[in-house]
Amino acid sequence: MARTPILFVISGPSGSGKTTLVRHILAAIPGTVFSVSYTTRVPRPGEEDGREYHFVSRAVFESMSARQEFLEHACVFDDYYGTHRRFLEQAVREGKDLILDIDVQGAAQVRARQKSVVFVFVLPPSCEDLKQRLRARGLDTAPVIERRLEFARREIERIEDYEYVVVNRDREQACGDIEAIVEVERSARGIASASAASRQRAAASRRGPQGEKISAILESFRVPTP
Repeated sequence: MARTPILFVISGPSGSGKTTLVRHILAAIPGTVFSVSYTTRVPRPGEEDGREYHFVSRAVFESMSARQEFLEHACVFDDYYGTHRRFLEQAVREGKDLILDIDVQGAAQVRARQKSVVFVFVLPPSCEDLKQRLRARGLDTAPVIERRLEFARREIERIEDYEYVVVNRDREQACGDIEAIVEVERSARGIASASAASRQRAAASRRGPQGEKISAILESFRVPTP
């Protein structure tokens, strides 16, 4: 009988680097699979259907939603995004852990509907750093970037809903932190063992102990420290 998979929900503002961290998990940790979300937004240059997203029309998305095909779905920047239930069903059959890269709205739905879920929030080093990252991508106009920053602030206000916070200041450090989180959460469920170093690293990434560490970051987004 296949084991119950762990759902790892990874959230964070656009430009925080969460996609890079998800790719690291999939490459570095065997037995993990990724749910490719459905979306109604237009593909960006270089994106492929079925790789970054499943691109569908609004009518198709709404029809799927009416049939309750989504584990979670949300409207972000006037476009729909959703996780199809079949990815969870497939993970159960294969006995693998499922990685979801979703926003705070979708995370709240998963929290209400599923058990054995680990919530990780990816936090940029500061509001100014995030602004520079969004500019460097060259995908958005200045007004859209400001809109994204305001949306980021609203997302970060929900940081209390997450067990872990990974500050993506240094890519290698952040990848190591999130790898340790997966290892420790698997160990807690008797799936695998975790090294002392990983336990220490994961403990340091828990939201509670990071109050002072992240307070300056939250202040830069005008978000009160929890």
